[in-house]
Amino acid sequence: MPKLTLYHAAPSRSSIVHWMLEEVGEPYDIHLVSFKKGENLKPEYLAVNPMGKVPALRHGDVVMTEAAAICTYLADEFPKAKLNVPVGDPRRGVYLKWLFFGPSCVEPAIMERAYPRKDTPPRAALGFGELETVVDVLAKAAGAADPYLLGKQFTAVDVVIGSGLRWGTMFKLLPERPEFAASLARLNERPALKRATEKDAKLQKQQEG
Repeated sequence: MPKLTLYHAAPSRSSIVHWMLEEVGEPYDIHLVSFKKGENLKPEYLAVNPMGKVPALRHGDVVMTEAAAICTYLADEFPKAKLNVPVGDPRRGVYLKWLFFGPSCVEPAIMERAYPRKDTPPRAALGFGELETVVDVLAKAAGAADPYLLGKQFTAVDVVIGSGLRWGTMFKLLPERPEFAASLARLNERPALKRATEKDAKLQKQQEG
């Protein structure tokens, strides 16, 4: 079986994929990329991801970037982990909606709050509308989780959306909502997330050493 290698900066957006890999349960290697040392802009890494960003994932001859896309790929490539909703399942549409909602709505809305513009663009010009709507949609979904966004099954959606919630609340860029607190409490008990978080703490020291 082709080897999985995650190009990773600890912690960063690639921590989303790190968590996903722990959920998948397949062997993988980590190639640390230090932004502090400028390794992300060196020709060797730009050959992997011309954007000079992480994550990137190598799986045999396949090289992928973009965290949500990688999580979708891993869920489909390793179905025995039961992290996907397969083609033909009527839940597939909602599953894909949430996977795209993370990078196209949650993250840009949060970043808009973190780095406000001098002139606020019209709502129609922004794919996410405005932060308040994104928060309300997230809170409604989190409140209806039973216990996860798609019901009893934990999926890649919970990794992608859960990572956005964790990051947004950690840096106070999302308002405090009881629905978010309850959802995060469940996610924080995931053994895979605990392992990824512990590994990231060690990798960060190694990366900065």
